[in-house]
Amino acid sequence: MSDFLIYEQDGAVVTLTMNQPEQRNPLTGNSAIPEFLAAIDRIHDDRSVRCVILTGNGPSFCAGGNINDMKRQASPEVSEMDIRQDYRRGIQRLALSLFNLEVPVIAAVNGHAIGAGLDLACMCDIRIASEKAKFAESFVKLGIIPGDGGAWLLPRIIGMSRAAEMSFTGDTIGAQQALEWNLVSRLVPHDDLLPAARELAGRIAANAAHSIRLTKRLMREAIHSRLDTVLELSAVFQAVCHKTPDHSEAVNAFLEKRAPQFS
Repeated sequence: MSDFLIYEQDGAVVTLTMNQPEQRNPLTGNSAIPEFLAAIDRIHDDRSVRCVILTGNGPSFCAGGNINDMKRQASPEVSEMDIRQDYRRGIQRLALSLFNLEVPVIAAVNGHAIGAGLDLACMCDIRIASEKAKFAESFVKLGIIPGDGGAWLLPRIIGMSRAAEMSFTGDTIGAQQALEWNLVSRLVPHDDLLPAARELAGRIAANAAHSIRLTKRLMREAIHSRLDTVLELSAVFQAVCHKTPDHSEAVNAFLEKRAPQFS
C-alpha cells in the first residue's frame, strides 16, 4: 500500500494525488520519490492511459523538501558526495521521469506549490490553479539552490526575467499573478479545480493515443533542437501516424460526418 501517492484510474485518465496533507505533501524524508517513479513506470507500461492529473490533498499542492531532511543533510555525518548522490538518485530522477513521461500531465495546483513543489508543477505539461494557489521558487531563503531542474524549467515557462525575479527573491506570488505571468494557463474557483482538470483531461484523452504521445515527444524535443532537426523528426513521426488504424478511422469519420472511434 502506498504511503504518499494515491493512484486512481478512470478510463484513459490517471489521477495521482499526493497524500501527506499534515506535512504539506513534501517530496523528501518519505517515500514520495520511489512511489512517483513506480507510478510513472506503471503509466508507461499501460497503453490505455492517455492523460495524467497530478494534485495534492489538503491545503498544499506540494511544500517541496522536508525541512527535517534538510537538517539531516547539513549534519557533519553527511558528506557533499552523499548529498550529490541523494539528488541524482532522488528528485533529479523524478524530474527526468516526469518530464519525459509519454502522456500529457496536468498539474491541478490546489494550494501552496513551494520550492521543489513549484518545480514539480513545472515538470508537468499544463498547469491549472485554484484561486487559493500560491507559488514560490524559495530556495534562496533556505540558503540553497533549485537542485531539481527548476533553473532549467521555470525560465522556459515564464521567461528569464520573471524566473530570475522569483528565484533571486524567493518571494511568493498568488494565483492571479501566476496566471498573468503564464505560470498557469487557467485559474478556477477552488471547488472547481478537479472537475476542470478532469474535463480538460477528458478532451485530451478523446484523441488518438499515438498522436498524443508523439506530439508530446515532438514538443519536448523542440525545446532544445534546431528547426531542421524538428522538421525531420516530424516527418518520421508523421509517416508512422499516417499508417495507423486510428488515422484511417479519423479520416473515414470526417468523411462520414461522425465522431471517430479510436482504439
